[in-house]
Amino acid sequence: MMDVYKNPTFDMACEQFDLVADLLQLPQSERERVKRPKRSLVVSIPVRMDDGQVKVFSGYRVQHHLSLGPTKGGMRFHPDVTLGEVAALAMWMSWKCALTGLPYGGAKGGVACDPRTLSAGELERLTRRFTQEIIPFIGPQIDIPAPDVGTNEQTMAWMMDTYSNDIGHSVPGVVTGKPVNLGGSLGRREATGRGVAFLVSRAMDVMGIEASKSTAVVQGFGNVGCVAAQSMAKQGIKILAVSDVDGGIFNPNGIDMTALDQHMITHRSIHGFPGTTSINNADLLLIPCDILVPAALERQITGENAARIQCRILAEAANGPTTPDADVIINQRPEIFLIPDILCNAGGVVVSYFEWVQDLQSFFWSEAEVMDKLYRILETAFSQTFNMAKQQKLTMRMAALSLGVKRVADAKRMRGLFP
Repeated sequence: MMDVYKNPTFDMACEQFDLVADLLQLPQSERERVKRPKRSLVVSIPVRMDDGQVKVFSGYRVQHHLSLGPTKGGMRFHPDVTLGEVAALAMWMSWKCALTGLPYGGAKGGVACDPRTLSAGELERLTRRFTQEIIPFIGPQIDIPAPDVGTNEQTMAWMMDTYSNDIGHSVPGVVTGKPVNLGGSLGRREATGRGVAFLVSRAMDVMGIEASKSTAVVQGFGNVGCVAAQSMAKQGIKILAVSDVDGGIFNPNGIDMTALDQHMITHRSIHGFPGTTSINNADLLLIPCDILVPAALERQITGENAARIQCRILAEAANGPTTPDADVIINQRPEIFLIPDILCNAGGVVVSYFEWVQDLQSFFWSEAEVMDKLYRILETAFSQTFNMAKQQKLTMRMAALSLGVKRVADAKRMRGLFP
């Protein structure tokens, strides 16, 4: 059955799990239950394009486990979306939710498309038809989607509206990452990036690095990378380089993040920003810096480049940016402090949980309350991971994964096996 998920990213997630299962000495029968996705859905999405033609897209949703509550995870619109990639991301989301103590299993979904080539009307029709196809599998107590690569607040608003029209009344809790005036949470859009910056600050405390004397490089300047870079700059960290899918910009003296923000508003691109030179994404990862933040897609740091990255803190804002081959190399480099992805980018799902709770109660919090609660949860997860790594002489990744996987395995064991 696992062959249906065959994909390098899914293989990578399984390899990580197998290492942790060996460490935890999970019985073979439990390993299969904890590893295998609970259910997966593949749908065809016919969409009438602006030119009158009908194009059929492929959509996916994977729910990894339901032992701790409903499933939770993003919806990705990207040309490379596959069932295997989505299954891997759902698995990582399970460990992430368990690590941070959220009452969720992991899920992920997506549509194989390039949203940059679609008009607003085409995107809306695609989103609504996709939502209609998966309505039996989502809901506030079943599976709660959120934004991811290629999707945003508007996507979630269309999903919520489509679901609500089918149910017959407004159901804001069916998705998170919505606009605030439709039941979204203050601080949700910035949560992942701010969480990355908070955890970078905690790692700097451990490493004895002063923010005012440190530098950072950010690969991926979408919502997460942009907010992380801005938040680090506010701490006094000098941002040397940032990049998007088309490449990056570099200034050895630092990039003015406020001016770059204005440039992006005007030009809708980081490219052409005055005082910077162009750099490709591969070379950007090798720039000497204190903090390297891969915030793009999976499998960016590999066995080919892991020995050549020059940072002191590797903050994995993306999901699965470091391959197992690269892990082996980085584990042999004690000068690098790793903040693993299931911890580093957990801010988004934590505040998605807050949004869901607020929607269920119809009682909303201030942004200060949201951020205070977020930082408390991240601090607890960081401390537990760091202490476990130190006490048991594990890497930060193995410590974080062990905490997450054990909590899911324990829940399945306690609930038992339904006949």
